[in-house]
Amino acid sequence: MITINNSPLKPYLTNKAVRAAGSIAMLILAMLFTNPVAAQDRTITLEEAIKLGLDNSKVLKLSQSRIDQAVSQYEQAKDHALPTGSASVGYNRAQIPAHKLNIGEQSLVLPTSANAYLGTVSVNQVIWAGNKLRYARESTNLLTQVSRLDAENDKDQIAYSIINSYYNLYKVLQGKKVVEQNLATIDAQIKQSQRFFEQGLVTKNDVLRFQLQRSNIELNGIDLENNRRIINYNMDILLGLPENTQLNIAQITEANRDAAPLANYLDTALANRPELRQMDLRTRVAETNIKNIKANTTPTLSASGSAYYVGISGNPIPKSGNFITPISVGLTLGWDFGSLWTNKNKVNEARLQREEVIINKGITTDNVKNEVNQSYQNYRTALDKINLLQTSINQALENNRILESKYRSNISSATDRADAQTLLYQAQINLELAKADAGLAYYTLIKSTGKLNK
Repeated sequence: MITINNSPLKPYLTNKAVRAAGSIAMLILAMLFTNPVAAQDRTITLEEAIKLGLDNSKVLKLSQSRIDQAVSQYEQAKDHALPTGSASVGYNRAQIPAHKLNIGEQSLVLPTSANAYLGTVSVNQVIWAGNKLRYARESTNLLTQVSRLDAENDKDQIAYSIINSYYNLYKVLQGKKVVEQNLATIDAQIKQSQRFFEQGLVTKNDVLRFQLQRSNIELNGIDLENNRRIINYNMDILLGLPENTQLNIAQITEANRDAAPLANYLDTALANRPELRQMDLRTRVAETNIKNIKANTTPTLSASGSAYYVGISGNPIPKSGNFITPISVGLTLGWDFGSLWTNKNKVNEARLQREEVIINKGITTDNVKNEVNQSYQNYRTALDKINLLQTSINQALENNRILESKYRSNISSATDRADAQTLLYQAQINLELAKADAGLAYYTLIKSTGKLNK
């Protein structure tokens, strides 16, 4: 029995307590089942990230929609070569109040009313129009290929955005690891300095120097964690993952890739960059447009066939003697010879448009070369930085080891010891950042050649 202060509860109070306990239990269960899903950790490789990003990209879905529109326009251009046909039927009723007409001694008497049904069916087919239909098909087909290259370029941009975010997250995570390692090391140094202080070997100021160094490292860790959360959230959105997914990056090895000669990358870019291939297609479109405009000066030949039904009976059902059905078939040859002197400026304008495309291709080619060269030099510089920083790491390690030994022997000051630790800490961070920068620089170089997704 439930008791309070060793006194038994009354029955109705006992029932209330049981009901309250049951309500609390139900509330706890409801909270457990409605609690948001806890954050999930996921280690992801670069290849997996790119695949997820491309599969879930709304931009690529929009690009595919544009391709479908271009294909539809191409199919419509093909339809223009098909025959055209039409059919119509109409009914007319005429009331003739004055239906008698005197013509000299004779008179013409018309009925007071008349009915007429008129039906037509016609088919027309263009036989020759200066190849304008063929030029229209060629032009729309080329523009469809341009749309596909737009989608290819969008795909490269999205993949590069994923790679960029991937390496930025890697840099932050590596920086956090270095912070954790250095915090563990500085904690050991603080404990040791406190023992020395208690033994009277160092001053309180020496202990404070190590504590200040720890605070600076912690501040750096706070900034890194803030950056990690921002980049992680952006990547979750970019990859189509739940927004609370905590991403871990697999180890990268791209920094060890050797660079080929610059000429190799330039040749690859000139052959594969979507922008240059688009310029080639647009040049062909401009040339087709010139041919299409010139075709305005040529004659056209078309065939047509028509059938008519003319009935004068009030009954729409045909009745012998009350309707006629003329049928006609013919060829029409036409020539707008005025275009011989009105079409010249249109052709000149089309030629100027073609020249503009050719000039733009030259400008784009120069920009591509500059981009490839800059990416190549940046990658080479990143590799050189890694080699240099690896040497500085070895030097910082040796310097730290010597000063640690001297500090233990009370030969060097706490300031020298803290400075050595700071130099090592900074060198470690710089090396990890340089490795990530080299990996990103490599993919930037590959993107500049148009081979990122190939």
